[in-house]
Amino acid sequence: MSFQTHDFGGDEGEVMSEINMTPLVDVMLVLLIIFIITVPVINHAVKLDLPKASSQPQEIKPEKVQVSVRADGSLAWNGESLDADALESRLAASAARQPQPELHLQVDRHAEYDHVARLLAAASRNGLGKVAFVTEPGRAQ
Repeated sequence: MSFQTHDFGGDEGEVMSEINMTPLVDVMLVLLIIFIITVPVINHAVKLDLPKASSQPQEIKPEKVQVSVRADGSLAWNGESLDADALESRLAASAARQPQPELHLQVDRHAEYDHVARLLAAASRNGLGKVAFVTEPGRAQ
């Protein structure tokens, strides 16, 4: 804002308070031009028709190996009788498969814990980590 004094030949110099509008108009015009240029750029969007995927992730269920320990300490692999020497080779072969099979352990209630402990140790030694204990419903005593 500028205040100018003019001498009109009469009384003392009066103070004229006028606002110089030129800078204000210049600033407003520059802002208007900026908005006119930027608004279409902001609203501009490219429409894309993207394909829609309808596939489901395929879950590979691991195989289940049923190992039974009978009351006398003998073993069965999926219902087939098995001796202790063959157990190590079957456990090693199962551990090498991908995905690793789950070992479902079914133990007779009269079997000694020592047989179960040996089987669990052999499974751990060969790298089988998924071991489940199978029970019969209604026979808990």
